[in-house]
Amino acid sequence: MNGFDDEQHSIALSEDGSYTAYSKEYDEHYHSTKDGALSESLYKHIIPAYKLTQGKDELHILDICYGLGFNTLTTIFYYKKYAPEKRLFICSPELDRSLVQSLANFNYPQEFASLREIIEAISRDGIYRDETLTIEVFLGDAREYIKRFQKKFDVVYQDAFSPSVNPMLWTKEYFTDIKNAIKNDGIITTYSTALKTRLALYENGFLIYLNKGEQFRNATLASLRELEDYEFVAMQHKINCNPNVEPLSDVSV
Repeated sequence: MNGFDDEQHSIALSEDGSYTAYSKEYDEHYHSTKDGALSESLYKHIIPAYKLTQGKDELHILDICYGLGFNTLTTIFYYKKYAPEKRLFICSPELDRSLVQSLANFNYPQEFASLREIIEAISRDGIYRDETLTIEVFLGDAREYIKRFQKKFDVVYQDAFSPSVNPMLWTKEYFTDIKNAIKNDGIITTYSTALKTRLALYENGFLIYLNKGEQFRNATLASLRELEDYEFVAMQHKINCNPNVEPLSDVSV
């Protein structure tokens, strides 16, 4: 029996068998119900970031936004399985305090069964620490939160609600702050393939790559350095073909 549903959220089964939720405030699901909550986290965020940062002994990850916690929890599950010795530091802003507090009652997939202590600690305290893992969930404005950091993060999971309903976390100025917070060899992962999103990244100096596979719909990778094994997106060509398209900006949203 699931105790998660409330006046702001309702639980929803996605096609990979994992549950996501629908936000009545934003009129969107937290994950693609077609790709599936667990699959979307794995294939659009965790696996590409894992592949592109394997040489590092520790990882500092910025998870925008915490939401249902899938990206953070899937990261822990995946690294415990494939790189248990690696130290993980995960920071995640989340505006909805009541959502985080409710997650002890969420119907997570069986893969997260061993993470129950972590789930309950985050739900209760917003913090979890052990020998190889530090998680801190910041309850508040993500835009203000990321300004605290300078060249800190190896990976940014850009997974806010879509630009159409939450544009302030997709503007050119927002990605300027992300650029300041990410290391020069850092990676951004996002489900969005929208030209406006890619343009906001591109105008901040990021190189754009296509993340695709049979298990999920296309997604985007961005980095200040060249990436191997991913298809480069020729942004200047796309701009030439769409000369009137501009990135979202703080002024226009």
